[in-house]
Amino acid sequence: MTQKISPIKRIWRFICRTSLWLFLTSLVYIIICRWVMPPITITQLSNSFSYGLKRDYISWKKLPYNLKLAAIASEDQTFPDHGGFDWDAIERSMKPKKKGKKTKIPLGGGASTITQQTAKNVFLWQAGGITKYIRKVPELYFTKMIEWIWGKQRILEVYLNVIEMGPGVFGAEAAARKYFGKPAAQLSRAEAAMIIASLPNPKKFLPKPMSRRVAWRYPQILKQMQNIEDDPDLQALLKSE
Repeated sequence: MTQKISPIKRIWRFICRTSLWLFLTSLVYIIICRWVMPPITITQLSNSFSYGLKRDYISWKKLPYNLKLAAIASEDQTFPDHGGFDWDAIERSMKPKKKGKKTKIPLGGGASTITQQTAKNVFLWQAGGITKYIRKVPELYFTKMIEWIWGKQRILEVYLNVIEMGPGVFGAEAAARKYFGKPAAQLSRAEAAMIIASLPNPKKFLPKPMSRRVAWRYPQILKQMQNIEDDPDLQALLKSE
């Protein structure tokens, strides 16, 4: 006589099998992206309907030194040293604000690291409201996995190729050609800082015509680039082959 399986056990088996399938497929895709650029991301796909899609992936060697330095100086100054998360920045962001006092976030002091931003842009979706919190669990998973499997050089390479740098403009090469009419490899230090200054809201903050926000921020990024440039760990990363 065949023993009947209870509905709870069926549901549990389904959850386990689905979780295992999701883990294995995501792991395979992460490993593939260690050497192959993501063919498309959710953010790129969603933007393509409204703005089109401008992108041109380039290798680590063709990404300019100044752009790599500007990204780290502006977005994540502890990038060469952390394991995916900047716990000090997370702790600062969770502290309650004093009434009537604005919290000043320094350059490179945001809680979201370059690794987290890369994980979100490559594997997940842009979100607000409650879906932003739903995304946090898979974001934790993908952040740690790419730290372990990709390493810092690959993370920064993918980051500078897939992030949005203007309406429908993704990656350094497309941004350099759109705003300055040249390949990314020829960007000056100031031009690199201008592109990175647009990242908080690249649909609104543009290098050309230069928005007030970019005009205010890019000189600060230039200053931070100079301040952190001599760091040995940073130089080892930026000058790696």
